[in-house]
Amino acid sequence: MLNVQLYNVAPRIPKELKFLEELSYNLWWCWNWDAIDLFRKIDIGLWRQVRGNTRQFLTVVPQSRLEELSKDESYMRHLKIVEDEFHHQVKSITDKHEMSDRHIAYFSLEYGLHESVRLYSGGLGLLAGDHLKAAAGLKIPLVAVGLLYREGYFMQTLDRNGMQVERYPENEINHMPLSRVCDHNGEEMFIKIPLLDTEAVAAIWKMEIGCVTLILLDTELPQNRQDVRDICGRLYCADRRQRLHQELLLGVGGFNVLTKMGMEPSVCHMNEGHAAFLSLARIAYLVKEKGLDADTALEVVWRTNVFTTHTPVPAGNETFDTELVRPYLEILCADIGMTPDRIINWAVGAGAQNSREFSMTILGLRMANYSNGVSRLHGEVARSMWSRLWPQRPQDEIPIGHITNGVHIRTWVAIHNSILYNHYLGSGWDANPPIEKLEAGIDMIPDEELWMSHELCRHSMVRHARRNLQNQFKSRHLFDRTNLSVKNALDPDILTIGFARRFATYKRANLLFRDPARLEALVNNPDRPVQFIFAGKAHPADDPGKEMIRQVLQFAQRPGVRNRVVFLEDYDISVARYMVQGVDVWLNTPRRPQEASGTSGMKAAINGVLHCSILDGWWVEGYEFDNNSGWAIPSDEESLNPEEADANESMALFNLLENEVVPCFYERSEGDIPKRWIKMMKKSIKMGLGLFSSTRMVQDYESRFYKLACNDYAKLMTDNASDAVALVNEKRRLVESFPRIYAEQPHAECDLNDIHTGDSFQVSIKVYLADLKPEEVDVEIYYGPVNVHNTITSSNFVLMKTYKELGDGNYLYTHKMVCDIAGRFGMTGRITPFGDRWTHSIPGFMKWSGQ
Repeated sequence: MLNVQLYNVAPRIPKELKFLEELSYNLWWCWNWDAIDLFRKIDIGLWRQVRGNTRQFLTVVPQSRLEELSKDESYMRHLKIVEDEFHHQVKSITDKHEMSDRHIAYFSLEYGLHESVRLYSGGLGLLAGDHLKAAAGLKIPLVAVGLLYREGYFMQTLDRNGMQVERYPENEINHMPLSRVCDHNGEEMFIKIPLLDTEAVAAIWKMEIGCVTLILLDTELPQNRQDVRDICGRLYCADRRQRLHQELLLGVGGFNVLTKMGMEPSVCHMNEGHAAFLSLARIAYLVKEKGLDADTALEVVWRTNVFTTHTPVPAGNETFDTELVRPYLEILCADIGMTPDRIINWAVGAGAQNSREFSMTILGLRMANYSNGVSRLHGEVARSMWSRLWPQRPQDEIPIGHITNGVHIRTWVAIHNSILYNHYLGSGWDANPPIEKLEAGIDMIPDEELWMSHELCRHSMVRHARRNLQNQFKSRHLFDRTNLSVKNALDPDILTIGFARRFATYKRANLLFRDPARLEALVNNPDRPVQFIFAGKAHPADDPGKEMIRQVLQFAQRPGVRNRVVFLEDYDISVARYMVQGVDVWLNTPRRPQEASGTSGMKAAINGVLHCSILDGWWVEGYEFDNNSGWAIPSDEESLNPEEADANESMALFNLLENEVVPCFYERSEGDIPKRWIKMMKKSIKMGLGLFSSTRMVQDYESRFYKLACNDYAKLMTDNASDAVALVNEKRRLVESFPRIYAEQPHAECDLNDIHTGDSFQVSIKVYLADLKPEEVDVEIYYGPVNVHNTITSSNFVLMKTYKELGDGNYLYTHKMVCDIAGRFGMTGRITPFGDRWTHSIPGFMKWSGQ
């Protein structure tokens, strides 16, 4: 084989168009329609050919075309408008954020930013990408950290039998909007992390998303062994040791990169447990560079970390065998003066059924003062799932809150709808404006204009789907065998229902296929036809998920439904964009409560697509906001048999489609447009824009977590971390004293069986506080309605402020209870540390009466 020297020849961009090169390196363009149009105008065919990859695009545009555009006055005016807007939104320093002197670090194993940047697999990555875009719009001083995968996640094709086949094409690094991070001398920077018998050297790249920087680590370097180079090979690799290496590189390497770059984070946000090792690197940094002892460093890290969990089922949380992790912990612990067993105990947690499972989720929860699920229902599920970590706390007081996910509006809204919203809603409609302003503006949109915009989206989606199908049929050589005609696939003028997401068993993509005859009749109704578009990937190791895809393909190949039921290969951001903008109904059929949030339905809602779903994830809140913005599929939570529940919910879905959804779409009592349907579309848009934007989501993180944690970090690190040292000493007192304190049962100075509404009665509790003083604790009456088992069903508590000293550490606390409502109640007493400084700590400090 010849030894070939490689070289690249790129067009010489005229100086008048130099801004195009700057723009191509910043993904701000991908949510700005004027910027997108700036590239499309150059050569629309070539733009589609490279799938919107700006870096690749500028290397293949003919030189003559660039020269022509540099002399085109209209194009140059367009370029100037985009350039001015870019510098205002991205480069301007006149509207700095109030935390601009801090760094908030966001760690995620995947990022979904654009279809040309293949560093994502699905919902977790898309959520992370939308988080960065929203942070950029808000100018929050956020820096993100991830890994630069050479193959990323797989591309999906289907064989002749409808089975999924995975392909792993390499990312072309020179065609990605990346640049190397260099030191102040202009030298390329590297980071090293120790492994067992070697070290991993990683190059440091950066990608710009507006004013937010994404740092990416890359081990594909000649000085690394092949197994080390492969750490950044595939996203979510199957080998457990290699997966552990990925998470060590993300957490430990990623944090160390930031400090090496002079970007010491005040706050670290872990997007799922994959990044939990960053806490150990952060402790080591505070010990070695700031001179703190390990316990004080731990206190600072815990109080300024944020952790978001996305997984509503225990099996979905990342775990490693403790003996696999132990030798790596020994290396990390050498820098922080802790033992591996201490960290293993953190990650196993109290009440674990398997003491050899090192849980990254538990480590994340253990290391974060601020923790949340990603919808209101998921917050409840997470509190139940992880209640064993706080065994003394009632479930509704488990310190895992919720911040419901949101979507980046400008990324997902259709251009036709964007024009409408600009005209009728005015500026700022995409930036979480007051709901009243949104509602008034949306009501002003004429029905005819909204329907025309939606029909344009549906037609555009059908054209895209046909292109996708044409490529599928060619790759499977199906034209001659089945005489399929892409031209007849899908009808752009009939009711179109979309189902697109990861094909996992709990998502039940095959729920409608339980009754093929009824589905075929629904599709082929001569007066009210319906068509379905399916898309999604199954995990490479998920054979049941792959079988679901095969079932869809098998049904879609029936002669009677061939043009009305289709499956689109290789579901990615591009396919998702067309579908959430162009279908009429977005279908979602998870087993409740196994959908943590889901965001695809939000993307559909902002485009006026009506949601039809089990009440799970985000839809609980959306449907509660306005139950005329879509439909709730009745769920069978009574049945203990999943098969029976699936059958019942399948029947309920058919009934809903046949009796409500389809008739509503085809009801044309007032001319050629479905007035009742359009009324629901407007309600869907109000709900989507008003509740589920990523701007609202990031503002929630900012106000509830980031600002508080930033202030905590500044305060804790002041004066040689004296406040942090004081907290460590206070904690030691609590650890020593709480096992010895005691609260007797509450004593009521009345007949508890003879109380009426409006009455009040005195309650006293005698407590023993050991070495603690009354000002160091809160003594509370915990009360509420009880069930048939005499268990308090909802938390209520009142602070007992009046006390009498009895001597020898004993005190008598009293309080007057007022009876406002009738019912059956229970009460007890409890002692907690004063204030809220320790309410989130694991396992926490709480002593109940009689314990």
